[in-house]
Amino acid sequence: MNKSIKILIKWFVAPLLAVWLFYSLYQQIKAQPDIESSIALIKAMPFGADAWKFWTVIIFVFVNWGMEARKWQLLMRYVQPISFYTAFKSVLCGVTLSLNTPNRIGEYGGRILFVNEGNRIKAITLSVAGGMAQLIITMLMGSFGLMYLLFSSDATDNLMGISVFWVKIFFYGSFIGTILFMFFFFRLGFLIRLIEKLPYADRISKYITVLESFDAKLLLRLLSISFFRYVVFVLQYIFVLQLLQVEQNVWTGFWIITLMFWILAIIPSFAIAELGIRGTVAKTLFSYSSNTIGILTATFGIWFINLFVPAVIGSLLILGIKIKKEK
Repeated sequence: MNKSIKILIKWFVAPLLAVWLFYSLYQQIKAQPDIESSIALIKAMPFGADAWKFWTVIIFVFVNWGMEARKWQLLMRYVQPISFYTAFKSVLCGVTLSLNTPNRIGEYGGRILFVNEGNRIKAITLSVAGGMAQLIITMLMGSFGLMYLLFSSDATDNLMGISVFWVKIFFYGSFIGTILFMFFFFRLGFLIRLIEKLPYADRISKYITVLESFDAKLLLRLLSISFFRYVVFVLQYIFVLQLLQVEQNVWTGFWIITLMFWILAIIPSFAIAELGIRGTVAKTLFSYSSNTIGILTATFGIWFINLFVPAVIGSLLILGIKIKKEK
């Protein structure tokens, strides 16, 4: 993409989109009935009989990134073995740099800060492979979530304001896409051979051939860790939504959240607009609830503790690396 277009999107279009989204959500909050009682619920979250759910959500932040660090440690065995502690620091640095880049591609740059100079491009390849595992789980669970909503709903014309016909088209396309993605994931050698046939592929082939070392056991471990990490994400949302009295039906909430994750995964976004997009998607999916403040608080709260707080910690780690290099 042309550099001037990138600058235009990052510093003009993305902020403008963010302002519009936040203004729209603000108007919906203003229209919320019994706004005082909703605010009281938010204040009471860390206390009371269900406070254990709030503190479990906080603990799950470390479980979440701990599992991602374990994935990174497993992947790095093929290039440069690292300790779990180093893997954890790498992941947090990746979170820091990801917040300032479209679709969090800066995560790769953050992770390689703890990788030796000659191994960094290979490490990026490994990081992409780990991301593929997480995306497969997101796609698969999102497809199941969409199937649940399609076949459990009485709607015949539209679902969440969208024609059922187009929802079904998206469902079938999503399922087929997931199967194809899984095929290439378990046939990385075949995928590499396809890439090597592309023009100028010889420039990158030496960096991606490391993926041929992956066996089925490792790939299944990556998928299993990604799945349990995904479940942690969903449970965080369910607990917070229950605390805010948005969704008490765990089963329905579970499948709606899986669909929300799938939608967010395919929407291109910059960090500055991401919060607004998350809030808009969540408000649409939970449209049957009038508790707008609860929906948005849950969405923004999960974003804050899962991404913003780890990003702050990661920024301190990056600062420490810079100071060490200067010395």
